[in-house]
Amino acid sequence: MATATAGAGLEGVVAGPTTICNVGQGQLVYRGYEIHDLAEHATFEGVAHLLLVGHKPDDEELKAFDAQLKAEREIPDLVIDVIRKSAKLPNAVPMDILRTAVSVLGHVDPECQDNSPEAELRKAVRLTAKIATIIGHMQNVIDGREIISPDPSLTHAGNLLYMMTGEKPTDQFARVIDVSLILYAEHDYNASTFTSRVIAATLSDMHGAVTGAIAALKGPLHGGANEAAMEMLQEIATIDNVEPFMQNAFETKRKLMGFGHRVYKNGDHRASILHTLGRQVAEQKGAEAVRWFDLGEKVQHIMETQKNIKPNVDFPCGLTYFVMGIPVPQYTPIFVASRITGWCAHIMEQHQNNRLIRPVADYQGPSDLKW
Repeated sequence: MATATAGAGLEGVVAGPTTICNVGQGQLVYRGYEIHDLAEHATFEGVAHLLLVGHKPDDEELKAFDAQLKAEREIPDLVIDVIRKSAKLPNAVPMDILRTAVSVLGHVDPECQDNSPEAELRKAVRLTAKIATIIGHMQNVIDGREIISPDPSLTHAGNLLYMMTGEKPTDQFARVIDVSLILYAEHDYNASTFTSRVIAATLSDMHGAVTGAIAALKGPLHGGANEAAMEMLQEIATIDNVEPFMQNAFETKRKLMGFGHRVYKNGDHRASILHTLGRQVAEQKGAEAVRWFDLGEKVQHIMETQKNIKPNVDFPCGLTYFVMGIPVPQYTPIFVASRITGWCAHIMEQHQNNRLIRPVADYQGPSDLKW
């Protein structure tokens, strides 16, 4: 079986076709719509419809889809109980709790084992609605507060913030989260999406594929980069410490999270969108919030001038969520609340034109050993 050996990490390998997303050097496109256009003019609900249903919704379709999402926000008592108990486990972090809760959702979803297109679309809507609720309930449990019920008067993004904090968000805060959800919703065959497609290709169920995707997203080289980037900035702490910290990082070859991208060699065009919105939030909040953006911008300047490496979207995301008061361990779960739409779109696409994903390995071990 003669095959070409793939590069490390399958870099540059085309793993399969898709009509969902195109990631290029100059643009990011969701089903034909460029990300800057979506970030400026769309809502997350509209983008979710685009990804899951397959086309831009008209006003009536968007209204109906929004109503479906709101009707599915509540989660079963069993899942709430799992969140409460999981939060008390000694090594549990929010991504682990979320992964477990989503897995349990599969046990109580009446269509869990049904991979028909109609059932999968309904499950995708339910998962999109309920994952945001799981995150909100989880933060209430962590903070020792009473669990807050979803508010049907709020948008998907606004309700997510409300359930986490117990306070109705300002229009500005709700819109920033809304845009961040749009930016993170889809990104072709990234590690977690590819994981979901590999699982789906065995004809496993959507809940199982999403559970695997959450496990993949947890890692700091993927979804966890936004948390790691902010933790790095907290370690730097002051403007005066930026240069010595960075020089030491360069000398010791420390990996600096939130910079560089496997695909975007000339910079991640999502990053500037979120940086602009986050900086506006910081300026509204005052000098202490602006200080964090000043610190981050100095780190960014050094990386660009000395290493020619630009930030990816995770770097401004960490800063933006931080100045908004969102707990750092919830950054990646919020990523899940967005990327669930992309995952489900890919799972449905895989099931509708399926072939088992089974590459071969380049064996480099010994031969002819005797037992």
